[in-house]
Amino acid sequence: MPAKPRSDIFDPHKVGVYHCWNKLVRGSYLFGTDALTGYDYSYRKDWMRHRFHELAGSMAIDVLDYAILDNHLHVVLRNRPDIVRSWSDEEVARRWWFVCPSYRNKDGSVSDPKPCEIGLLLPKVAEYRERLSNISWMMRLACQKIATRANREDKVDGRFFAKRFECDRLETAKDVLACSLYVDLNWIHAGLAETPEQSRFTSAFDRIQSRWREIGQEMGDSVSLSDDHEADAWLAPIYLDERAEAYVGPAQAASDQSEPPPICNPPGAARISNKGFLPITRDQYLSLLDLLGRVVRKGTRGAIPAELPPILARFNVAPQTWLDSILELFRSNPPLRPAAAVPRLG
Repeated sequence: MPAKPRSDIFDPHKVGVYHCWNKLVRGSYLFGTDALTGYDYSYRKDWMRHRFHELAGSMAIDVLDYAILDNHLHVVLRNRPDIVRSWSDEEVARRWWFVCPSYRNKDGSVSDPKPCEIGLLLPKVAEYRERLSNISWMMRLACQKIATRANREDKVDGRFFAKRFECDRLETAKDVLACSLYVDLNWIHAGLAETPEQSRFTSAFDRIQSRWREIGQEMGDSVSLSDDHEADAWLAPIYLDERAEAYVGPAQAASDQSEPPPICNPPGAARISNKGFLPITRDQYLSLLDLLGRVVRKGTRGAIPAELPPILARFNVAPQTWLDSILELFRSNPPLRPAAAVPRLG
């Protein structure tokens, strides 16, 4: 059965949540240890993560979840045309400059564009405005750069990704929750890790880093599972609290409080907005992730060992009452469409 046209799935004019995934060419492990050559390409996962991180701060798209495995990747995105509509032409041009700079500094960073450089972009500002909230453009800009870099390293031409990415729209909160859990458990189901805190290139891992850091601060310790102390700063927060959607910096705090707060973060922030995507807290989400990760699924290689204590107990955090919230979320939404959240990647 042929795939649906992208135009039937993605509506660029409405805020929506989309699960996107892409395989590497011929299913090769070009993000891991290649069975044919024995070369270890695991470091390329960091390239991919860094690229999404880079785009998340400039494009009007929220990155909700991601997982990068040896031969494919998943990412859950929310387009924000409401944000890009609020930008002036100059702001659109400036944002596009950071997405596709004409040049970079020696350290790879991008300097603020000069007024003349902004002026050169303004004639095509309407086109850039649409691209900045388009998930197809984010996936293109992310995958194309990594493919070019990897091919240059391997001294080859041709495809790196098997084809253009695939995607599905997540219609309900239940769909979003189920898909997020599926994405975050990919490393465990693939047998690459036993626990979420070992699932290195996933959004769950990044969120656990930040949670672990908070626990260390509370205990007067600086213990961390990695060197990235703000690992999830570029990801959309889990808890959906509209009051906390907008960034409020010193300039906003000092301004007239009668003015509505901005709906997006300023240039240079790690993510475009602070809008959450689930009516549960991060700890509740991690508890559910840990619970479902223990279920041994047919066709998967791994699961969280049954003898391990719950994830919050592993962090010395008192368990919270979260089951009622989860059950209420599932009661209030129609049944999940299986294809929307759990595509089979072979």
